[in-house]
Amino acid sequence: MKYYIFLVLAVLFWSGNFIFGRLISSSVEPVQLSFFRWFFVFILLLPYMLIHKQRLINSLKKDFRILFLFGALGVAGFNTLLYYGLQTTTATNALLINSSTPIFIIVLSAIILKVKITKIQSLGVLLSSIGVLYLILKGSLVTLLTLEFTQGDLWIILACLDWALYCILLKFKPKDLNAFDFLSITTFIGIVILYILFSLQGFSFEFSFVSSDEVLYSLIYMVIFPSLLSFYFWNESTVAIGANKAGQFTHLMPIFGAILAFLLLGERLEFYHFIGITFIAIGIYISMFYKRKVV
Repeated sequence: MKYYIFLVLAVLFWSGNFIFGRLISSSVEPVQLSFFRWFFVFILLLPYMLIHKQRLINSLKKDFRILFLFGALGVAGFNTLLYYGLQTTTATNALLINSSTPIFIIVLSAIILKVKITKIQSLGVLLSSIGVLYLILKGSLVTLLTLEFTQGDLWIILACLDWALYCILLKFKPKDLNAFDFLSITTFIGIVILYILFSLQGFSFEFSFVSSDEVLYSLIYMVIFPSLLSFYFWNESTVAIGANKAGQFTHLMPIFGAILAFLLLGERLEFYHFIGITFIAIGIYISMFYKRKVV
């Protein structure tokens, strides 16, 4: 029960990340926001890292390749792609597209872990893919014909793929690393990667981007809730119950997010949102219902 509560809290806090990321998307550049978010997480984790310095260094040396992947995908990659997407798509659309992540997990599990996909699961993948495409096209084929679909939606798709890969690779997380050790090491790796991107884009290490209370409070939220707490909860729970089961909790995000988007951003759900999410939900239900029957 503890792990399921952890997962609910993790996706609740991540829903808020979508909302606040959209809220300040016009004030802060994606790489800049991602870097400073994780820089402050790193600062908060620093005392723990110093106390357990030798253990963390030994773990990093021993399992550098897989830990580098976790840092690149989970810390540096997903959030940066997400913030790029939120510049040009709504938080509601991003949350709905993000609900396709469990399907990506199923597909990538088949490719990487050689988990067999059944015919009924293939049907589920197809239906969910139709739902995602419908959302991207905003319910209109004219959008496809005129090539006017939102670039931000495509960034969100890339973020979903990134996160799905991160989740299935958690199967290979070093067994001797506890959740806090793992978070500390991946945060360190992620912040190094983000600093390189940050520098290459010509940003300077200054806090002038915190130009309003809106940006300040959003950043504080991002550092504490969807970073420290959500990653701890998610990593701990996904290892315990498996990526496929944990991934299903992603579908709570549109519910949490729609409420937050309505309250904070004034967004509303359009009819095409309901059509798209219906296809995604049916597809995922078919896939996971069959899996439960087998288990």
